[in-house]
Amino acid sequence: MTELAKLKSVVEPYRSITSRIEDLEVLAELVRESGDEAEEENLQEELRRVVSELDSFEMQTFLSGPHDDANAILEINAGAGGTESCDWAAMLLRMYTRWAERKGYQVEVLNEVEGEVAGIRNATILVKGPLAYGYLKVERGVHRLVRISPFDANARRHTSFASVDVVPEITEGPEIEINPDDLRIDTYRSSGAGGQHVNKTDSAVRITHIPTGIVVSCQNERSQHQNREVAMRILASKLWEIKRQEEEARLAELRGEQRKIEWGNQIRSYVFQPYQMVKDHRTEAETSNVEAVMDGEIDELIEAGLRAGIK
Repeated sequence: MTELAKLKSVVEPYRSITSRIEDLEVLAELVRESGDEAEEENLQEELRRVVSELDSFEMQTFLSGPHDDANAILEINAGAGGTESCDWAAMLLRMYTRWAERKGYQVEVLNEVEGEVAGIRNATILVKGPLAYGYLKVERGVHRLVRISPFDANARRHTSFASVDVVPEITEGPEIEINPDDLRIDTYRSSGAGGQHVNKTDSAVRITHIPTGIVVSCQNERSQHQNREVAMRILASKLWEIKRQEEEARLAELRGEQRKIEWGNQIRSYVFQPYQMVKDHRTEAETSNVEAVMDGEIDELIEAGLRAGIK
């Protein structure tokens, strides 16, 4: 039934749009013969609606990867720069949370480490919803902020960086084998607020995958067992992503392409002063409505990335 629903979500919009385009062709011919201005306005209005639906339908062709329909595990890490970068990481967390809410997605905080003064040093969230990973995968990379720092008494302009990593939540498909001997598991007291067990028991879990150096943490579940289970899911997803990147690198080598590692390069700049602009350096998509972007209106930037084939 799930597969049937996915197929219907493609076939039915296609049939509907095709039928409406045929009707528009007939209506356009009638308008040409009659010269009726009112009918011409109706034709233009219907044409705009069909074009808008066609754009949305076309976007689905860029979301057909093997895990694009999966939930997304999104991790944000503050870069060098102390409090300013921690605050920037918190701003990005809010931006993605607001975007997810606009999409009707659920957001679950898996791990969050606060900054010493403000903001967050890092956070991991699970975004649940159809095509969550398909959309968010283009956000993987380094995000740069330029603004007059509210933490600088001299009101100087600062540049801050934060990295965003996105992997699909792997719940089915090819099994990712993890050797227990390759893991180092540490427990510690959760630093979150609230809950009778918080700060009283060593319920938080940190897992280090020794061969790759990947470290994952979870502290927001009620028990150590639940935190460990979630952390293992995150680890499996990150190992799958490494496998995918290795396959991409092999294909690129066969095609003779030279690609840069995505997360080692600045992908987008958010400039608050001396002018306002958000610009994606991969697609050249940009907007001057910085406030809307920071409030989660990033669909235009995401769609530009999908159309450019960013994976």
